[in-house]
Amino acid sequence: MIKPSLKVNICGIEFNNPVIAASGTFGFGREYSEFYPLSLLGGISTKGTTLKYRAGNLTPRIAETASGMLNAVGLQNPGVDAFIEKELPFLRASGTRIIANIAGNTPEDYMAIAERLNGKVDMIEMNISCPNVKVGGIAFGILPESVNSITRAVKAYCTLTPLIVKLSPNVASISENAKAAAEGGADCISLVNTFTGMAIDIKKRRPLLSNITGGLSGPCIKPIALRMVYEACKAVKIPVIGMGGIMTASDAVEFLLVGAQAVQVGTANISNPLAIPQIIEGLERYLAENKINDINELIGGLLTD
Repeated sequence: MIKPSLKVNICGIEFNNPVIAASGTFGFGREYSEFYPLSLLGGISTKGTTLKYRAGNLTPRIAETASGMLNAVGLQNPGVDAFIEKELPFLRASGTRIIANIAGNTPEDYMAIAERLNGKVDMIEMNISCPNVKVGGIAFGILPESVNSITRAVKAYCTLTPLIVKLSPNVASISENAKAAAEGGADCISLVNTFTGMAIDIKKRRPLLSNITGGLSGPCIKPIALRMVYEACKAVKIPVIGMGGIMTASDAVEFLLVGAQAVQVGTANISNPLAIPQIIEGLERYLAENKINDINELIGGLLTD
């Protein structure tokens, strides 16, 4: 039997497979390159990058929960200029697609970062959904009007690089926000980011996170994330990248079936550094076992009758 094809095309860019390292838990890929060649990945969505250096929130900023984790890292990163100088050459040499995740306090921040990265990376992912910062971030991703407005503003600076808008799940209607991003000029959307949550140390009677609240991720959110990706895929015609609690190849298949053209894997990387290569191998096995020659045959193949 011919080896199944895992290649997908998103916004005219070919990915060797649809499994992308999600922004945050994968950093800039250096640590994981000690476990396997990064060329095995479909792509890497980098650690959220801001205009200037950010130290992030005070510790503790990670807490385990039932079937998941809370994080309030707060977008710690070296800033866009340091990223371009120190991290991007390494990533470019890795042999995989590079998606630069960007974040800001103001629309002007996002525009300035996009302008610097335009043409230097394969795609730009605009994070308007981080729940762990006090200014910017999720503030731009709650209402459809603000999603549309910031997408239009930033898209003007992405003349050479497709723009992905990363949506927040902490909204009234994911379908309306997906439409707003598409109407604002987004080339692609990705979802979901983390859900806002909290945990308490009952002995100390204090929050487990210094930020009090944090972003909930991991397998506990997958059913909700899957439903939201399904709704977003029905709402827009642009490509959708799905994420949220993907730990196995079976999880990834579910997101592809509801219409996602690729998936991102985040929390799984912390519990298992080999999670993404194993998911890719599992997808290949699934295709072979089900006599499917091309993974694109799965995308949007959910049967509801």
